[in-house]
Amino acid sequence: MKLLIHALTKFTCGLLLVGLLIFLPAGTLAYAGGWLLMGLLFGPMLIAGFVMLFKTPEFLEKRLDAKEKQTTQKGVLAFSGLMFIGGFVVAGLDFRFGWSNMPHWVVIAASVLFLAAFALYAEVMRENAYLSRTIKVEEGQTVVDTGLYGIVRHPMYMATILLFLMIPLILGSWYALIVFAFYPAIIIVRLRDEEALLTKELPGYAEYKQKVKYRIIPFIW
Repeated sequence: MKLLIHALTKFTCGLLLVGLLIFLPAGTLAYAGGWLLMGLLFGPMLIAGFVMLFKTPEFLEKRLDAKEKQTTQKGVLAFSGLMFIGGFVVAGLDFRFGWSNMPHWVVIAASVLFLAAFALYAEVMRENAYLSRTIKVEEGQTVVDTGLYGIVRHPMYMATILLFLMIPLILGSWYALIVFAFYPAIIIVRLRDEEALLTKELPGYAEYKQKVKYRIIPFIW
């Protein structure tokens, strides 16, 4: 029950925060793109949360822990937060003043890719029981090198990059896309710091890097 209350509290706070950041700058609740994103983002999140609560509560508890201890990662989280706030606000203002003229097919395609990225993210969580929102090495942790981890070393980041780059398109804002375009650079900083830690502290990770060459994008990087 304590975990349920904790999860629902964080979910509700996230829902309200994103709603305020989108609809307040838009100056209206009649923002179809805003409601579409809210449904696509928080609907699967709620379902996934209840699945984890009943099947793997210890994993849900781990996912709710977002307190970074490393200075670099604290900076990454701070920049990520500023990017999200700026991106949502710009999208809301874009809707209010009609800056962008985005075709409906782009919004539809972005919505499909968003759900595909969510499914990819869910598969990553299924494959890796050590997946955490903070960078650390747990006692008894081993290298996961099968499934998606046999293709790229960081499939979670691959999924989140696709997710977050689709957000401004779902919101119908080209200008917000400029803001969210900083996300891959933020992830690269986080990834390099994470790999340095894993190479140093996780047995077998140095060999894994030799086996799986690509970090996020297969055959590219």
